[in-house]
Amino acid sequence: MDITRHKIRETAFQTLFALDASPDTSRETIYHSVLKMNKDDQVPAYLDQLVTGVLEHKDELDQQISSLLANGWTIDRLAKPDLIILRLGLYELQYEEALPTAVAINEALQLARTFSDEKSRKFINGALGNFVKQHNN
Repeated sequence: MDITRHKIRETAFQTLFALDASPDTSRETIYHSVLKMNKDDQVPAYLDQLVTGVLEHKDELDQQISSLLANGWTIDRLAKPDLIILRLGLYELQYEEALPTAVAINEALQLARTFSDEKSRKFINGALGNFVKQHNN
């Protein structure tokens, strides 16, 4: 099965969103459902790497997101799609060393364009940009 990295990120987003709503659901079931795969098809390695990575680093990613929020805002006030996009973006910025920063941010913005709205896209761009500024100095 040939699949683009962008489609893998969309599927990772959808999987993480589904797992957030229903944590007991099998990842494999979600992967196959979203990608419309046969049971015998191989799940793309990068898809499982993204989902596993975000889940393993969720607490750390959420702390980082909290530090990027304006005063008075908490992570609980964020729309779920925005939170999941930020987790994915921060994960890729920090743990996918071969991925250029601009690509990680652009991909997060593409996800926001697809799964959220323009206001959220601007917020995500600002938050990820601030993270990069804070950690590249």
